[in-house]
Amino acid sequence: MFKHPLFTKLAALTAITVLLLFGLGLIEDVVRDRLRYRSITAQNVAESLAGPQTLMGPMIHSACVESWDEEVGKGDERRMVERRREFILTAMPEQLKLTTGAAMEERARGLHKVNTYNLKANVTAQWGSLASLLPQSSMKNSRMHCGAPIVMMAVGDARGIRTTQFTMGSQALALKPGTFHPTYSRGLHAVLPESVRGKADGLTATLDLELVGTERLAIVPLGGNTEVLMTSSWPHPSFAGRFLPSEREVKKSGFSAQWRLSSLATTAQADIASGKRICLGADEGSDYAHSGATPGDCADSFSVAFIDPVNPYSLSDRATKYGVLFIALTFVAVGLFELMKKLRVHPVQYLLVGSALCSFFLLLVSLSEHLPFGISYAVAASACVLLLAYYASHMLGGLTRGVPLGAGIALLYGLLYVLLQLEQTALVVGAIALFLVLAAVMVLTRKVNWYGLSQGGTPPRPTMPPVQRPAAPRTEAA
Repeated sequence: MFKHPLFTKLAALTAITVLLLFGLGLIEDVVRDRLRYRSITAQNVAESLAGPQTLMGPMIHSACVESWDEEVGKGDERRMVERRREFILTAMPEQLKLTTGAAMEERARGLHKVNTYNLKANVTAQWGSLASLLPQSSMKNSRMHCGAPIVMMAVGDARGIRTTQFTMGSQALALKPGTFHPTYSRGLHAVLPESVRGKADGLTATLDLELVGTERLAIVPLGGNTEVLMTSSWPHPSFAGRFLPSEREVKKSGFSAQWRLSSLATTAQADIASGKRICLGADEGSDYAHSGATPGDCADSFSVAFIDPVNPYSLSDRATKYGVLFIALTFVAVGLFELMKKLRVHPVQYLLVGSALCSFFLLLVSLSEHLPFGISYAVAASACVLLLAYYASHMLGGLTRGVPLGAGIALLYGLLYVLLQLEQTALVVGAIALFLVLAAVMVLTRKVNWYGLSQGGTPPRPTMPPVQRPAAPRTEAA
């Protein structure tokens, strides 16, 4: 049985398929290496310029120390020792309004490009009563000492700060680096006069800030009522975090988004007062929790990522996942020609056809590093289709057979390109396409005598049974 030519050929095709799958695996490794290099490039740009940014504040805080004397010991060993309690008083704004505009700037390292932005933000904060800055004694006859009130604005990476201007009322205040906050240390601050402590009628502050960052911007809704209006010329925003925009408009020329949040809907004020970190996937040890932190460890925030939806490496990685399907469908098509036209195609010819299909994916990722993805796809697909059509014309014995095979492969490439552009409907489109291919194969092979093939004979075409005509009525001579 296994010495039959049909089973020998099936075994050879199985071995060829395994060999081609190994080649596809090597190509996938190349794509993953390129993806890793791009990630390293983004990290290098962030290390040289500034990383993803976060805006948190403004808020007012004051570091206090309460001390008291306590008697310890008994008898002759009794003595007085000083006890201390250190704490921080904070005042969150009742109204917080941010108006931001991000201008995109593309930075490149070698072949890899990274999206950076130049952010111009206008921040207006209004405080009501500042009674929360008045320290309360926890022990009788204790001594209280508090540092000067400090208004601070925290950012994700202070290296990105370009220009700042801070005014409180009509008075401009001098800004200094750092925040003097034990958790959110990166940013800027200004020292306020002692007279603001416990002020009943509150304060109003305005901050103009120019900030550069890489790929992502996050904001902490610190106000009792927070309004954020963000505009940018980038047409591909990705909104994330705990809150999506209340209103947004995305066009080819850019996007605008607006958030309106109340402290009734967010725990950001309590989170920041308790020192929770902001979780944006940054490295552990910074002001931000690492990506493995649980939601309960993180302060409320929302963010916008300036993504590139046509990243050639991610699209190439998706394309290589369809390589097995390409090889299988092409082998089926060649097998149908071989079966229906009674041809003989050598396993080596199958191997060469499969190798040409695999080379498409390597051409695609290499060309897309230098050309737009659409052009790279068209060039790689056209080259492979022309090569396969030319080879199939000789392999199958004529242009009338090679050209249809090439047209079918071109249709496969066109379908793959459509699938790469789709996200939500890629599965249903791919499932329908596979069903149509299966239906076509079943229709074309509906009259094949598969038992005849396994017995080594020429597959006979089934014929309809002869039609039995009714005999003519017999008549007797008069």
